[in-house]
Amino acid sequence: MQNRTISNGSTSFDVSALCLGTMFFGTRVDAATSFAVLDRFVDAGGTFVDTANNYNAWVGGHGRDSEDVLGEWIRRRGGLGDVRLATKLGAAKKDPALPLQNVEPTNFEGLSAEVVARQARESLRHLGIDRLDVLYGHVDDRETPVAETVAAFGELQREGLVGISGISNIAVWRLVEAREEALRQGVDPYGLVQQGYSYVYASPAAGRTSDVTVDLLDYVASTGVDGRPPLTIAAYSPLHQGAFTRDDKPMWAPMRHASNRDRVRVLHDVAAELGATANQVALAWLLGGEVPVIPIIGPTTVAQLEELLAAADLVIDADLRARLDAADLDVRTVVAA
Repeated sequence: MQNRTISNGSTSFDVSALCLGTMFFGTRVDAATSFAVLDRFVDAGGTFVDTANNYNAWVGGHGRDSEDVLGEWIRRRGGLGDVRLATKLGAAKKDPALPLQNVEPTNFEGLSAEVVARQARESLRHLGIDRLDVLYGHVDDRETPVAETVAAFGELQREGLVGISGISNIAVWRLVEAREEALRQGVDPYGLVQQGYSYVYASPAAGRTSDVTVDLLDYVASTGVDGRPPLTIAAYSPLHQGAFTRDDKPMWAPMRHASNRDRVRVLHDVAAELGATANQVALAWLLGGEVPVIPIIGPTTVAQLEELLAAADLVIDADLRARLDAADLDVRTVVAA
């Protein structure tokens, strides 16, 4: 599998071009299947694994179920070896008695210095390790001063508890502000931003800050130079939970528009010409873009994983890529406006 280098300007390491998302390991995916998927991913050259401290609370777990399964897997194999592990904090429930939701009132813990310090250490305990390769703020917190959040992540890096920090679900201007604040404080800036990104695009909506945008791609392309440390995009939900290939998995409401229907049709046409699946082509499209990203795949069986691993070696030639890209001209114009 190909690699990507992720860096914040002072800390750098290579990870596999595909990242394994373990969202429901320990709940919807039992431990035995989770271990089998993890083992096969590593056998295939995968070295980047992603989780969070609250995922399984959405489906009846206590929240850290995935971290606990990963902790057991790490113990069984005698350590992480070449695997780089990412987790997230800040989106667990602030008030356990209230629902967790992404509309007001959100009820997220947020990214205060206290939450960052406490939850990072709790993740280390559940995972059974002494250092996190990557730690994300799960959702931008506009109620906490950005200087406080940046300093908190900087302190974890100074203590050697975190290698590279990152942020997820954030507006571009807030991302830039946080990275500039890190430079002012003399700490390492976010080296990763994790956003929703796939072959289809959401209709624009005020306040929607969870997607990769044209402006974000442009900003990331500008990094890696003096005064602007590197930044890498990790793309979650690149396959929309199977919506490209399963009739029983409709795309999320913001994706259900005419331009995307055209895109999915072209996606299937190109897949047929390549003798590949639509999922494989969608991932290869992301991997081969002008601004390469790291797609986070979320297979729940080894069979699903095998299909997605093949995308890492799928080459889309210039003519086919032009066809895929042409199908999105209308929606790109809307998103950029």
